Amino acid sequence: MPTYKAPLRDMKFIMNELLEADQHLAAMPYYKDNDTADADLLGQVLDEAARFVETEVQPLNQVGDREGCVRDEHGNVTTPSGFKAAYRKFCDAGWPGLDADPQWGGQGMPHLVSIAMNEMITGANVAWGMYPGLSHGAYSALAAVGTDELKQLYLPKIVSGEWSGTMCLTEPHAGTDLGIIRTKASDNGDGSYSITGTKIFISAGEHDLTDNIVHLVLARLEGSPAGTKGISLFLVPKFIPASDGSLGERNGVVCGSLEHKMGIHGNATAVLNFDGARGWLVGEVNKGMNHMFIMMNAARLGTGLQGLGLGEVAYQNALAYAKDRLQMRHEPRVSREAADPIIVHPDVRRMLLTGKAYTEAGRALALWLALSLDTEHHHPDEAGRQEAGDLVALLTPIAKAFMTDNGFNVAVLSQQVFGGHGYIAEWGMEQFVRDARIGQIYEGTNGIQALDLLGRKVLMDGGKKLQSLAGTLQAFVEEHEGDEAIGDYVNQLGKAAQQLGSLTMVIGQKAMSGPEGADEVNAAAVDFLRFFGHVVYGYLWARMAKLAQDKIDGGFDKDGFYLGKVQTAKFYFAKLFPETKALAATIKAGNESLAVDDRAVFGWEHEPAHA
Repeated sequence: MPTYKAPLRDMKFIMNELLEADQHLAAMPYYKDNDTADADLLGQVLDEAARFVETEVQPLNQVGDREGCVRDEHGNVTTPSGFKAAYRKFCDAGWPGLDADPQWGGQGMPHLVSIAMNEMITGANVAWGMYPGLSHGAYSALAAVGTDELKQLYLPKIVSGEWSGTMCLTEPHAGTDLGIIRTKASDNGDGSYSITGTKIFISAGEHDLTDNIVHLVLARLEGSPAGTKGISLFLVPKFIPASDGSLGERNGVVCGSLEHKMGIHGNATAVLNFDGARGWLVGEVNKGMNHMFIMMNAARLGTGLQGLGLGEVAYQNALAYAKDRLQMRHEPRVSREAADPIIVHPDVRRMLLTGKAYTEAGRALALWLALSLDTEHHHPDEAGRQEAGDLVALLTPIAKAFMTDNGFNVAVLSQQVFGGHGYIAEWGMEQFVRDARIGQIYEGTNGIQALDLLGRKVLMDGGKKLQSLAGTLQAFVEEHEGDEAIGDYVNQLGKAAQQLGSLTMVIGQKAMSGPEGADEVNAAAVDFLRFFGHVVYGYLWARMAKLAQDKIDGGFDKDGFYLGKVQTAKFYFAKLFPETKALAATIKAGNESLAVDDRAVFGWEHEPAHA
């Protein structure tokens, strides 16, 4: 059976030494006044979170995978054994409201701590963690744009964990292209609306963990414009509550079926049928897409954490196996047995170091974004909030796509360390591979993330957000040029950062070249995101290596933690960062090699739309 240990030492290193989070949080009155900025307190919360996750959540991981969820003939869904009891303990301890506003019953802790705990949960049991994770997104959207009446009625119940939440976007014919959704809303004339339609792929769409489920649903009001400009957001509860919060009649929303899927078996992925269900408008009419993106952005970072958490747990188990598994001989010998532990063999080290390098850099990015979210929401200076918000907007597609791509790759490599045993279910490695695969697909496929990054976050504003980050990178490079410890890394980083700017200009020029410009952007987007991801990871690894070397020089490395950082950084820049050179070539290649004869290559004949 696989095991999981929360990477507390690394989390605290990033928070306290790399980000100096307590100093930043103390400058925000929201956290200072709530007494939630103290580093010791944050550390204690993480320690307790780790204990809960390791003892209550992780043991259910393989149970959930084996049993899955079961739907009865009435559309009711039962979650796997132990899920409900663990969720009740989760709520009793106050974890659902960890970073929620105290006015709704939350604890007012920083996003920094909440995101660290979310990584732990996804590493321990990603399917279980999706139930409270979706609720957090619903809380965020409702808190931001809901009416006072809706907030008063629903937020305390969501924050306490008594009720859960979902987001309902996808329909059988409409995934990414939400402008063609068919779910309809009609005004009932009493402040409520009648919602009719079908939504698919709804994570945690129906279950037995909570008394009520609050669905946030995209639908089109009668008479609204076509496309995304005519979509509104509605709150549709499973049970319609009275004004005092007590549950009333069952609403017209039913789980029609559960999807049979490759992984995350313990989470109920539901088809939901809305048949004249009563709903209430959230935010403004025809602004549903804007409001839903409050949830989507949170979900995208959460999905990135799934890649990070699954990469971490897969790496941990591969490392443990590599230390114990005896196979082949190595010179010099390290064992008196007939064979040596496989961890001494270079290719096994390559796979393990790849896992360590990607997970530790991903953790640094996730916590950097978490602190930036805290800054965006609570910094007393408007300019500081704007700067942090721009950084979050720019890097969220990278966090979602780069972290899930890497997480899946790390899970596969970790499975490979086990050899044939990695393919056998009892070891748990094949589950990590299956569970990690969905992260690259949902909440906007990684190809969509790449288009969002390049098209919207970089080119649409003339590169303003990118230039701001480039300034940060350039300042770091100039400060550490010639540094004995990280000079080589800084040199590589500086060249890649400059090339990122020049590649952006090349793509931008192609984008304006005529009708084919959009295809040029699309053809470059995925490789551009990966290139960009390496630049961000390179910046973080260079910073971590410098901090670690300073600690070593100061005589503070008693347990080898800092030496591990220095040597992992060396591996990253020697073996992983050079991928940027190949990516630069494929980005420059553009769309020409993709513009093939459809009949000759794909056997597909079609008439041009203008014919």
